[in-house]
Parts: sequence; structure tokens; C-alpha cells
Amino acid sequence: MSDNSEIAGRLAALSDAELAGVLLVATAERSGFAAVHAALLGLVEAGDPGAVADVSPDTSGAAAYGPAAVPDVSGQVGDVTGVPVVPAPPPGNSTHVPGGGYSSAGVPTFESVRDKVEQRFGTAQGMGELDRETPAGRGVDEQWEAREQAARARLDRIRKSLHDNEFETREP
Repeated sequence: MSDNSEIAGRLAALSDAELAGVLLVATAERSGFAAVHAALLGLVEAGDPGAVADVSPDTSGAAAYGPAAVPDVSGQVGDVTGVPVVPAPPPGNSTHVPGGGYSSAGVPTFESVRDKVEQRFGTAQGMGELDRETPAGRGVDEQWEAREQAARARLDRIRKSLHDNEFETREP
């Protein structure tokens, strides 16, 4: 680019909020600028007075400042939406937080999910064993066995009748 001075002049003419919006769009989805993008998101979300347009030193401290919205820079397709991009952590940094079972981004860790699944499985298995030890549970098991025996006997009778019919049709 041979027009670096012109680009720098145009960027210098922008307000802080507009410049933050341009930089957010320029650094989005670029892994080399993930830290810069995250810092810009933090400035915009925190409602930093330096990043908000029309704030003068004479403004009283009693005024309530909400988080600044991400400005729409050019109105083109693919520009910044109302939902900011979640910054990716820089490579080599671990997002695992030792306590609580959640990463710094609020996502449950694999270990915590596995522990919950194992705990629920163990609880269900134990409840099943306890249910079988009650009189009602033993009655259900006895009913199941009786039905299984009846089903096996019925299947044997059907097989035998088919086998007998096979021999009768062969003997002319």
C-alpha cells in the first residue's frame, strides 16, 4: 500500500468510538490479533469514557454510562452485528480453571461433564439395585421370570409344531 499516510490521516480523523469499531472489524477472525480484538471488546463493553464519543471532562460523574454498543462501521454485509465475537484465547494458553469445573469463558470442562455423567449413572444403577431389594421389586422380578419362561415354552411349542408339519408334508 502506497497510501499509508492517507489511511493514517483518515483514521486519525475518526472519533474514538468510530476507530474502535473499525479496529474491531479489522481484527475479527484474525488469530494474530486476538489479544487486540479482545482488548477492544473489553473497551467497548466496559463503556470506557475514552471510547465513547461526545464525552468531555466537564461531564459530571453522576451521569450513568451503560455499555457502548458496537458501532456499525460501513453497513456492508458481514459487518459487526449486535452480538460481539467471542475472542479466541491466544495459542498456548490453557482455559482450564482448576476449581468449579468451568473454563474462564464459562464453558463446562470435559472432566466436570464426565464426573456428572458418572455420578448420575452410579445413582441410577444404585437406585435400580435398591428397587430390586424391595418386596415390590422382587415381585416384578418374579413376574419377569414367569413371563420369560412362558415365552420360551410358547416358542418351543411353535418350533415343534413347525418341525412336525415339515415332516408330515414330506411323507406322501
